[in-house]
Amino acid sequence: MTDITVPQLGESVSEATVGKWSFAAGDAVKKDDVLVELETDKVAVEVRAESDGVLSEITAKEGETVEIGAKLGVLSSGGGEAKPANKDEPKSEAKAELKPESEAKAEAKPAAPAPEKKAETASGDDIADAAIPEMGESVTEGTVGAWMVDIGEAVKKDQPLVEIETDKVAVEVPSPADGVVEERLAAEGDVVKPGDVIARIRMGVAKTEPKEAPKPAAKPAESKPADGVKAMPSAARIAEEKGVDLSKVEGTGKDGRVTKGDALKAAESFRDAPAAEAKPAAPSAPRADDAREERVRMTRLRQTIARRLKEAQNTAAMLTTFNEADMSAIMAARKTHQDAFVDKHGVKLGFMSFFVKACVAALKEIPAVNAEIDGEDIVYKNFYDIGVAVGTDKGLVVPVLRDCDGKSLAQIEKDIIDLGKRARDGKLSIEDMQGATFTISNGGVYGSLLSTPILNAPQSGILGMHKIQERPVAVDGQVVVRPMMYLALSYDHRIVDGKEAVTFLVRVKECLEDPQRLLFEI
Repeated sequence: MTDITVPQLGESVSEATVGKWSFAAGDAVKKDDVLVELETDKVAVEVRAESDGVLSEITAKEGETVEIGAKLGVLSSGGGEAKPANKDEPKSEAKAELKPESEAKAEAKPAAPAPEKKAETASGDDIADAAIPEMGESVTEGTVGAWMVDIGEAVKKDQPLVEIETDKVAVEVPSPADGVVEERLAAEGDVVKPGDVIARIRMGVAKTEPKEAPKPAAKPAESKPADGVKAMPSAARIAEEKGVDLSKVEGTGKDGRVTKGDALKAAESFRDAPAAEAKPAAPSAPRADDAREERVRMTRLRQTIARRLKEAQNTAAMLTTFNEADMSAIMAARKTHQDAFVDKHGVKLGFMSFFVKACVAALKEIPAVNAEIDGEDIVYKNFYDIGVAVGTDKGLVVPVLRDCDGKSLAQIEKDIIDLGKRARDGKLSIEDMQGATFTISNGGVYGSLLSTPILNAPQSGILGMHKIQERPVAVDGQVVVRPMMYLALSYDHRIVDGKEAVTFLVRVKECLEDPQRLLFEI
């Protein structure tokens, strides 16, 4: 027997919340199967089986908070052959019952022969299972969308069979081989998980005769909305709940299909728009209390973020100092060299790479800002791993740019683009988000003019960038208009003195206003 325990969760992460178990007690599992997800304030961490065996006991229930090394369950070796066989058979039978109503009616007359035929084909050696692929970090389920193929239809390997809609993107399930669609095991609107078998493909030449009857049955499912509007199941549900007319919503999905995001956006705009037609009805029909507010439970990730940010505020002696930088020199350099930079490196020259290099130069001069407190010790870092705050639908994440002192502006820009894309797609790993020595947060992309960023514990400094705005300033005794940006440095006053913090921010300002200082390392 082997105890299943909470693994190391990354620097400064000491606890996690138990998410959804993929198996029940008594289920057989194979080596590297994902047993359960643990949710931290940064990412969802998968706990995998170390060997083949049986999940004999689950000691940590969903929603419990556990610390590193805590016991989650027990994995017994061997004896796991009978369980999966029994587990799979009912699963396929149960899934078969989930067929769309239209298919069930079409098969109602030849009821006896049809199930026998399915049972025979499902057990053949020439059947390939089409399973739900992994849909990204922390995405554990999706909704079956529009089927692109009918039962009995010939398909090619890697041809899309169906769309699975998640809260982030629509994922297509490809055919695993050339052949004919033998069976569809889920209907539109069903909730499925990664690894679930959603269709079976008979490899080789099609036997079209037995499959002709069910073929037209799938077509009514395609034209599900009476008005002919193509919409994902979740979008249809939202439209029904919010009273949105889908015929007036422009779909951004495949083939113009209305997605969940389109429906939510439309619901928001309809709610905010002045309701001219509703005005006469307003006096006679008082609004219900439940329409005036909506209570939504915070996700475990949001709860953890809230708790850790408050802990950082309570623990550190946090103070913020401000300055401003004239961005004229950087803007002129970008305008002059942008085309050549893109031609050579394949990425645009942005502002963030200049800020990263300017911060590295300032950190080398003021090492206390690159340090952290550990008990009664101060740990000075002689490397420069810069965290870059990225806003996502799930919350704020801070992926890390490694060894920035040895990277060019082009490489930093490439790394930022890659990390930002993976953050928004939910594909960051725990390694991508741990070990930063300093953080940069760019609130200017959202229009922020001035703010006081909060520390990312256990770091002792964070730089806040803001919106570039033209303002009148005095230069050589004359008032001129320049593109200016306010800079904010929040720091831990326990180890960073005011003089050091101000000097750090002045060095960043000097490097931004005269980028040649970075070239000459002065």
